[in-house]
Amino acid sequence: MLVAAILFGTAGTAQELGPDTATPLGVGAVRIGLGTIVLWIVILWGTSGDARRTLVASLRPNRLLVLVGGIGVATYTPMFLVAVDRTGVAVGTVVAIGSGPFFAGAFEWFGRGLRPGLGWLVGTIVVVSGGLLLVASVQSGTDEIDAVGIACALVSGAGYALYSVTAKTTMGRGVDSTLAMAAPFTIGAVAVAVLAIGEPFGWLGEPGGLLMALELGVLATGVAYVLFGYGLHRLSSATTVTLVLAEPLTAALLATVVLDESIGAVGWFGIAVLLAGLVVVGRTAELSIEPLDPCPRPV
Repeated sequence: MLVAAILFGTAGTAQELGPDTATPLGVGAVRIGLGTIVLWIVILWGTSGDARRTLVASLRPNRLLVLVGGIGVATYTPMFLVAVDRTGVAVGTVVAIGSGPFFAGAFEWFGRGLRPGLGWLVGTIVVVSGGLLLVASVQSGTDEIDAVGIACALVSGAGYALYSVTAKTTMGRGVDSTLAMAAPFTIGAVAVAVLAIGEPFGWLGEPGGLLMALELGVLATGVAYVLFGYGLHRLSSATTVTLVLAEPLTAALLATVVLDESIGAVGWFGIAVLLAGLVVVGRTAELSIEPLDPCPRPV
C-alpha cells in the first residue's frame, strides 16, 4: 500500500512535466486506458480458462457496484488532472486526497446506513481545516486561488472515494482484489475515451509525451492499483488510510523540489494538520464502520 501511494503521488508532477499540447482529458483517457490494460494482463497472466470464467462469474451479482465504481473512475482521474493543471500539483493532490475520507464516510452513511462515529467527524474537521490552510497559503503570480480548480479537486476526491468504497464492498463479497480494480476501470476507460474523442493526441508521438503516458498509465495507475487492491483487501482500513498519506506527501515534495512550486509556512502547517486529521480518521475507522457481510468466495 505504501508503494502504491508513492506511485499515485507522482501523477501530478508527471503531467506537469509532459508536453504543453496534452490536455487533462486526453491524458486522463490514455492513463486510464493503459492502466486498465495492465490490470487485465495481471489477471489473465497464468490463469486457466476455467479460472477466468470463475473470476468473471463473481462479478455478475455485483454488476451495479461495478457500474457505480466505473462512474467513480470516470470522474476522479480527469477531474484530478484538471485540478492539478489549474491549482498546481501540491494543492490539487492534497485537496483531492484530503477530501476522500469525508466523501467515503458520507457514502457509507447514506449508501449503506453505516453511520460514522465521533472520531471520524473530528478527523474530518481537522482534515478540512488543514486543506483550507494550505489553499489559503497558495502563492502564485496573481496571488489568487483558482476556485474551479479546487472544485475539480473535490469532485475528484468524491470519485476516488466512490471507487474505493464500491471496490472494497465487492472484495468483501468474494471478488478477487485485482478484478475488483479492473472491472470498474474498464467502464471508466470506455466512458473517458468517448469524452476524449475530440482531444489532441499528437503529443503521444513526442518522447516526453510517451514517457509521461507510460509513467501515468503503467506505473502510477496499473502497477499502483494492483498493489492498492492487494493492500485494500488484506489490511485494516486504519492501516490503509494511514499508509495512503504517502501520496499527498510525495506530491507536495515533488512539487516543491522538481517543479519549484511555492508553499508558504502556513501551507506546510496546513499539510501537517491535514495529515494528522487523516491519521485520526484512519485510527477510528475500525470503530466507526461495521465490517462487510462475508460471502463465500467462488471455487
